[in-house]
Amino acid sequence: MEVSSNQQLLLSVVDLADRIDRRAAAALSNIKGISLAEYRILRALADTPDAQASRVALAEAVGLTASGVTRALAPLEKIGYVETVRDARDARKALASLTPAGDELVRDASGVLNDFTQHLIFTERQESDMLDLLSYLAGVARL
Repeated sequence: MEVSSNQQLLLSVVDLADRIDRRAAAALSNIKGISLAEYRILRALADTPDAQASRVALAEAVGLTASGVTRALAPLEKIGYVETVRDARDARKALASLTPAGDELVRDASGVLNDFTQHLIFTERQESDMLDLLSYLAGVARL
């Protein structure tokens, strides 16, 4: 059976994403001791107002389930990068909150990823075109 060009594009994008994920995860793990998935959650948390968010909101931001986010946050909370706080308006709601140590970790890990991407030498135009293409694909994929 013949492989369509759309299927080949899909497989190429997935392959590239897997390779980038493994290499970026290794860089973060070796230097900062966190996974790429943990970094993505911490980064999403850092980007929220007051560096606080519900697990559901974090799950939406990083494409995981709320229980997946809860499992990922547990060790980060244990070592002091995240803490759980009660919502001021609704005591039944628990929010994940980035601690000062967590904020420092996010900044340091961002530097590691910036260094990691330095070998990807693209012109500004190429970067812009790739971001446009990936945004388009994410929008039409309806996944």
